[in-house]
Amino acid sequence: MVLECCKQSLKNLKIDYIDLYLIHWPTGFQEGQKLFPLDKDGNLIFSSVDYVETWHGMEDCFERGLAKSIGLSNFNSQQIQRVLNACKVKPVVNQIECHPYLNQSKMIDFCKSHGILVTAYSPLGSADRLFASANDPILMSDKTLKSIAEKHGKSVAQILIRYQVQRGIVVIPKSVTPSRILSNIDVFDFELTEDDMSKINNLNRDFRYITNEAFKQHIHYPFKGGEF
Repeated sequence: MVLECCKQSLKNLKIDYIDLYLIHWPTGFQEGQKLFPLDKDGNLIFSSVDYVETWHGMEDCFERGLAKSIGLSNFNSQQIQRVLNACKVKPVVNQIECHPYLNQSKMIDFCKSHGILVTAYSPLGSADRLFASANDPILMSDKTLKSIAEKHGKSVAQILIRYQVQRGIVVIPKSVTPSRILSNIDVFDFELTEDDMSKINNLNRDFRYITNEAFKQHIHYPFKGGEF
């Protein structure tokens, strides 16, 4: 199924290969044409296929040259270890939510120990996410971050991006506004001090903006508690 889906994506995109192909979540859903299949009561219909089996399909794509690199996203450390124990081709990356309120230091250390890169999504706090709660903390309004930004003459967004760059993390901020896109890449003319980095690291509260509550009943839901 993975190989067939990859071929269909390449056909739709009119390209010969994908640079990086990821398993987006370890939670699988009923196979078919719908991305999120629902039963008559509106509940997600899960698949029993193990993500390790899916990984072997990813390896087929890699071995056929359809994907130059393959990786994971939203996997916890135990799930990554299962893949590592069974794989022929090691994941090159784990793409995860990562920002000062969820600094993922344990996951980053785990991935680095296995030669796996980390990509940080929602590095700015994902203010435009679906199902946002009025009680959720607003990362971009954090007083410590604002103070550091003012000291360097930069925006809070630039501080958040630079923070990940200095940690050796691939960072993927999202914007559709040309001026913000240009601003987001303008982070290489300054450096955060050790004190700055320490203050930002101390903001960690293990808070996730992206939890996908609807996935919680899946056997492989990665954020059940206790895992990192």
